[in-house]
Amino acid sequence: AQLAHPTSHRPAAPTLGDDVAGPLLQQLSVVQAKIAGLHDLTPPAGGGLETGASAPSSTTVGEPPAVPVEPTPEPEKPRKTLEELLAELDDLVGLAEVKAEIHRQAAVLRVEGLRAEAGLKNPDITRHLVFNGNPGTGKTTVARLVAGIYAALGLLTKGQLVEVDRSELVAGYLGQTAAKTAEVVRSALGGVLFIDEAYSLSGDQYGTEAIDTLVKEMEDHRGDLVVIVAGYPLPMQVFIAQNPGLESRFRTHLDFVDYTDDELVEIFGVMAAGAEYDVDEPVLDRLRSVLGGVERGPTFGNARHVRNLLEAAIGRQAWRLRDVETPTLAQLRTLEVDDLDVAKVEPVASGEVPMGDASPPSTPESKETP
Repeated sequence: AQLAHPTSHRPAAPTLGDDVAGPLLQQLSVVQAKIAGLHDLTPPAGGGLETGASAPSSTTVGEPPAVPVEPTPEPEKPRKTLEELLAELDDLVGLAEVKAEIHRQAAVLRVEGLRAEAGLKNPDITRHLVFNGNPGTGKTTVARLVAGIYAALGLLTKGQLVEVDRSELVAGYLGQTAAKTAEVVRSALGGVLFIDEAYSLSGDQYGTEAIDTLVKEMEDHRGDLVVIVAGYPLPMQVFIAQNPGLESRFRTHLDFVDYTDDELVEIFGVMAAGAEYDVDEPVLDRLRSVLGGVERGPTFGNARHVRNLLEAAIGRQAWRLRDVETPTLAQLRTLEVDDLDVAKVEPVASGEVPMGDASPPSTPESKETP
């Protein structure tokens, strides 16, 4: 009977107690959740994985990966209006003829825009400019304002100023200069390309290659590019005249004359105020005396020379206050007459460098080549 029914007397399967069934059911629910991807793999509270099981991953199953948040770009600064830019131009010291010509250009461009809106034709007038003048006469400052004015009038789409010289246009080998010049022009599209000491491009085959490329690029992008070439008056006349392509495109010449002594004194006052220094009339009188003894020539720095004088005066003021432990606000702000004494030589303490003559040392590096 036992052979015929081998299971008839098999003991009944033991019943799992709550202390065993509970944890097993909890582990089963965790496995089911892992398969379904419904929630975290962390076991529910009150239970745990069996001994020897690996800890669950911290990655949440079923949730999309975190997307990095892109930084919010800074809002672009609002462009200045035509009125604001022309007011800045008018606030510049001197340059009466230059200001008048820029105002005339702005008026012509405004009328051209109105004619276009009315459906009228406009003659093709070149907007490229030649700035003739010695160093420090405000050429770069005016070029930056011209870029903004042309953009405000709709002639240019961006209004940036890209300032370069020969070294940024000419490459080391023939054939490379054209690509280098074209790349510079592309960076200036929508604004003004300002070439300082442009006459340095003449006289060799590398510069000629740059000029030829520039003329072509000016023609290809004449709707959204203005080129301003600048330099000493006589070399610039020779530079423009020797190339028919340049002469036909640069018809407007603006002459930046040297500043008078009174204008330089006014510029000094503006620079000092901008740097939060106070200068009274005796200081300005002393400055007039200093300027009267400076030899003027084609390399005279104009506003740059005045800036050098101001920086030297600031250095002498600092030397005056070297032993004052806690200077007052007035002492920190005030420049005195003696601070402009270019002949004064300060005593040199150990390890100190005196602030002497404002004029740069007579070395090849400090000389400007006309």
